[in-house]
Amino acid sequence: MICQECNQRPATLHFTNYSNGEKTELHLCEICAQEKGELFMMNNGPAFSINSLLAGLLNMEPAFPEQKKEFEAEQVAQCPQCSMSFPQFVKVGRFGCATCYDAFREQLTPIVRRLHSGNSMHNGKIPKRVGGDLHVRKTIDQLKQTMKSLISAEEFEKAAETRDQIRELERKLSAGQEGGE
Repeated sequence: MICQECNQRPATLHFTNYSNGEKTELHLCEICAQEKGELFMMNNGPAFSINSLLAGLLNMEPAFPEQKKEFEAEQVAQCPQCSMSFPQFVKVGRFGCATCYDAFREQLTPIVRRLHSGNSMHNGKIPKRVGGDLHVRKTIDQLKQTMKSLISAEEFEKAAETRDQIRELERKLSAGQEGGE
């Protein structure tokens, strides 16, 4: 999809606005989106700032004074690669480097869980043309969780059937990888 602003570069950011029952979409490349600025208004709707969204999600100041020291220590954590602090991330709204994800993992995990309804991993759709083995691996992971639950419930026959399904999928997965090389 081409950027609707410059009509030259591929659109990588997609904005959708629902107003008065009508859906309006805008597809922009990263450069045009940056030129529009961090505050983006669409169809005279309310201004949206990703920074204010992140700041609101990341504002998790503790309610109890005894937790305040621990909270402040977390807030001054720094990325070993780029030296960005967590408060800087909250202010800017983006990480300084890829290592920041690991450096701030503890602070981000509860936020990701809130955003994904209690899950710390995104469980969205995977496009078939690029998913390939990923679909099979995801099924294997789900079956392993099911097998653990069955063992805990002492349903060993069902657990054995699930184990056999896992082995079959793993066999197909390894056969597919050997054939693809």
